[in-house]
Amino acid sequence: MIRLCRFSASFLLFSFLAFLLVFHFTYAVLPLIAGASAVLCLLFSGRRFSGAFAVDDYLILAVLVLFSAVWLGDVWRTGQWPVGEGRQGVWLPVWPLLAGLVLLVWRCVPPTATAWWFGVLVGALLAGGIAAYESLWLGGGRAHNGMNPIPFGNLALLLATLSLVLLVYPRALFGHEYSGCKRVLCVLGVFAGLLASVLSGTRGGWVVFPVLALILCWAASFMLPRKGIAVWSVLLLSSLLMIALLPQVSVSNRVSQGVGDLEEYVDGERDSSLGIRLEMWEAGWLLIKAKPLLGWGEGRLEVRRDEWVAEGRFTQGVSLHDQLHSDMIDTLARRGLLGLLSLLGLYGVPLWLFWRYWRQGAKAGNSEVQAFALCGVLIVVAFVGFGLSQSMLRDARGLSGFLGLMVACWCLLKQAAECQGDAGLRPSASLCPWVNTTYE
Repeated sequence: MIRLCRFSASFLLFSFLAFLLVFHFTYAVLPLIAGASAVLCLLFSGRRFSGAFAVDDYLILAVLVLFSAVWLGDVWRTGQWPVGEGRQGVWLPVWPLLAGLVLLVWRCVPPTATAWWFGVLVGALLAGGIAAYESLWLGGGRAHNGMNPIPFGNLALLLATLSLVLLVYPRALFGHEYSGCKRVLCVLGVFAGLLASVLSGTRGGWVVFPVLALILCWAASFMLPRKGIAVWSVLLLSSLLMIALLPQVSVSNRVSQGVGDLEEYVDGERDSSLGIRLEMWEAGWLLIKAKPLLGWGEGRLEVRRDEWVAEGRFTQGVSLHDQLHSDMIDTLARRGLLGLLSLLGLYGVPLWLFWRYWRQGAKAGNSEVQAFALCGVLIVVAFVGFGLSQSMLRDARGLSGFLGLMVACWCLLKQAAECQGDAGLRPSASLCPWVNTTYE
């Protein structure tokens, strides 16, 4: 049964990563299957999972439960569930609990590391192929694959960034058998993911990518010689420049549009894309000042916002959106300070733990621990950056992607650390008591 659970976890993880941006309902179907299989594993092998958790595991579970509980409490007091684009967001408040259920089983019977890395590479390659077909072959403008182009581009960028981790820690997947063909595969994954992001026209992703690149360069400075870092940096910049200069790619147009929108907003024109976003942030700030402690709640926020729009305080375009285009502003306006604390916990606790594991992995010389810890840091930082200009956690694919990536990365990180059996990998003997789990 344990082997079956691990096979199903590996298959589901690979499929989720590879097809999240390919098939429209991957974000919901595969997590539900993972949750169902987790329940079956608990029912038939529950006694084998006893005693396999450390304090840091409970911290991850706690922030997932807290985020979900605060959101569900808001639904209870308002009597309204989030809607989301295409009514895909109705059950979003429950998803962190589903992620916690999957974590309970995957922590004890985790998927294989191979499923993670090949899922990331295949996902980036498929996203790049779809974007190239839509924008370059068909000439269809911004790539989106029938989805909102912002989450599509942001998630593709994150897959490209995670593919870059393999260039820093190649032994995490290939061991000592790191041939030129495998290096090319990694480079293609990076290039394809970046291509998809650029072709989607997601300006928010372009802002956060330099931060992710700096984190990668800093981590690489401990693993690669300076000459190697310089070579990979030149190749990365050359790839981005080559993509941006393609005649079919509208990078310069998107940048010019953003500058023009800002100039128009200063002149009093509020109906541009950037102008509407700035209007939403201003409305959000007024909503926050009116009810800072508990917020306005699901549905009530939109009602008050639309009343202001009807009064002429904000442009009509503000009412066309179901969120305020910022995770922090939207959460604080909707669920108050308690909601903001739950969001900061969802970001901060995993980021802190991943960072501690990276430091201890570096001291112990364990490249696999370092690789997964670095992936975890990049996932959290990326979503913090994405959430500055888009409510990614109110988007069905955005929340599903964050929870799936974070939970899987955490489980694989803990497996890598425990299998090492080196006390030097413990972030804190008191914080994270070690448990050596045996897999059948």
